[in-house]
Amino acid sequence: MLPLTPWRIEMAKAPLIFSYYIAAPVEKVWNGFVSKEANQTIFMGADFEADLRPGGAMTWSGPGKDGKPMRYVTGEVLRVEPPKLFEYKFGMGDGAVMSRVKVELTPETEAVKVVVTNDGFDEDDPAYAQNADGWPRILSRLKTLLETGKTFRPH
Repeated sequence: MLPLTPWRIEMAKAPLIFSYYIAAPVEKVWNGFVSKEANQTIFMGADFEADLRPGGAMTWSGPGKDGKPMRYVTGEVLRVEPPKLFEYKFGMGDGAVMSRVKVELTPETEAVKVVVTNDGFDEDDPAYAQNADGWPRILSRLKTLLETGKTFRPH
């Protein structure tokens, strides 16, 4: 008789899916996701660096509470198909568990449909709640920036 071995079913959270319409050309919306300047505005001054090739590194960094430089978010580029698809994985800080983000841009008559899917969370991942709260803020700031040229403080 074979010995019984314990097993565990890995539970995953449902994906976070956000859909917005931005009244701007698709190239401008694309740049809102990938440019250093837009990311600095949306993420309140964070320095954004990205190698926009599959396997390329992504970081958002700036001063920590003690004033010393720190990386807030790290990631890796998975797929890039300008100006319609940007896929990457990211985590909050060095060594964090990473989730996947897929940004899909579809030009329509007078706007671009933006669908952001964030998935790959474990059942007990605390980043799930943070991202569920954070994405609407980020996307609202991006929409406002691209449509008006300015944005707002998130809280």
